[in-house]
Amino acid sequence: MSPSDLNALAIAQFLSTHPDFFLQHRDLFSELRVPHPHESRAISLGERQILGLRAKNKELERKLHTLIENASANQRIADQLRTWTCAMLAETDTAQLPLHIQESLTEVFDLDAIALHCWGDFVATEAPEDLQLYAQPLTTPRCGIPPQEVLALLPDSIQSVAVVPLLHPVTQNNSGVLIMGATQAERFATDMGTEFLLNIGQLCSAALSRGTE
Repeated sequence: MSPSDLNALAIAQFLSTHPDFFLQHRDLFSELRVPHPHESRAISLGERQILGLRAKNKELERKLHTLIENASANQRIADQLRTWTCAMLAETDTAQLPLHIQESLTEVFDLDAIALHCWGDFVATEAPEDLQLYAQPLTTPRCGIPPQEVLALLPDSIQSVAVVPLLHPVTQNNSGVLIMGATQAERFATDMGTEFLLNIGQLCSAALSRGTE
């Protein structure tokens, strides 16, 4: 191999096929210097490897910390959901369920605003026609900034909303809507997951169906 053939790829291929090269040239390994990844100085290969391992370790620590935070948040939500479900099950007066659902949700999940409206297969509550026209086609929750039909029912300070359709557990007809509002724009972000909201909607619908039996 001539000097002109000694390019980076050739050297890399040679070293990958000769893993014992640095064992046979220990002095060369200790003398080699490579650029520091964050400073304008050269360091040994050994030191460069240590820096790389430290960087990987920090990244793993960051990912682990994120996983722990997410697990704690999920556990907190699960505990809140269980508390709210128990409160609903303990309510024996089905006529009071709509009000009880709103009050317990507000307290357990620290909401800034809430509204519950029913029609169709549920015991009807006062529901503006515009709201029904907007909510009836929904089959899954929507989050973010809602249309005026929803905002008109909430205080001016509300910055984000979760609109949860309530499907009757037997007929699966859209027969109500649960609206949860927050003064923080990020509380109910457009791209947030809705599985938790779906669970709330199903539990609400199951409780409200008790008043139609």
